[in-house]
Amino acid sequence: MSRILLPFFAAGLLLSGGASAASFTATTDMVVGGLINTVDATSDLTSSLRDDKLVLDARDDAARFVASQGDLRGAHLEAALRHIRSQQLELGASDLQLAQAILAL
Repeated sequence: MSRILLPFFAAGLLLSGGASAASFTATTDMVVGGLINTVDATSDLTSSLRDDKLVLDARDDAARFVASQGDLRGAHLEAALRHIRSQQLELGASDLQLAQAILAL
């Protein structure tokens, strides 16, 4: 009797292994897809800032702001921060983080 059940048991193991592999593949695809979307959004933001004259004009003010740990805020930097936030409403970065990003352009 155990010889009769052995093929069914083996088929069950193969099917469950296939289901696990499919589940792993789907989960991996979701995680990688999310990371790609995040990288694309960050890349789009950086590219758009790199070409933005208002942001580029704020680099000196951003350098002073970062060097002073946020004590010195120039008019160009203030304008750039307002502009960036108006373009990227979901952006949750602090002023210091945005100033550092401006310097990194």
